[in-house]
Amino acid sequence: MSYTRRQTLAIGLGAATAALLPYRAALAAAEDDIAAFTGGAEVGTGGITLTAPEIAENGNTVPIEVSAPGAVSILILAAGNPNPGVATFNFGPLSASQTASTRIRLAGTQDVVAVAKMADGSFVSDRKEVKVTIGGCGG
Repeated sequence: MSYTRRQTLAIGLGAATAALLPYRAALAAAEDDIAAFTGGAEVGTGGITLTAPEIAENGNTVPIEVSAPGAVSILILAAGNPNPGVATFNFGPLSASQTASTRIRLAGTQDVVAVAKMADGSFVSDRKEVKVTIGGCGG
């Protein structure tokens, strides 16, 4: 069977659109997770520091660290993963510091987002883009 140039372009455009749909769904899921964590409250900036590498050689083990002095809870999201929720760290009144570090898996180049609930009830966030050179979550 032979295709015309228009049919080939239409098939290619359809394939590209289909490939981007899961990414858009993951971004929407990340925004929904943030809204659920904050209860719809406005999220500010400052007061939280997310440390992540600019380039990760392996998406299977990407080290991150988050610090938010005075935080009660910190939510970590990988916006481009099929399941964006990575971790939630809760800190009690006897916590020596509100810092956490872990290794996460990233499906590809994407933003890692940290949202902290502060002791006064406000929310702050920080975001870093991590470029992945070898796929992590099935990629």
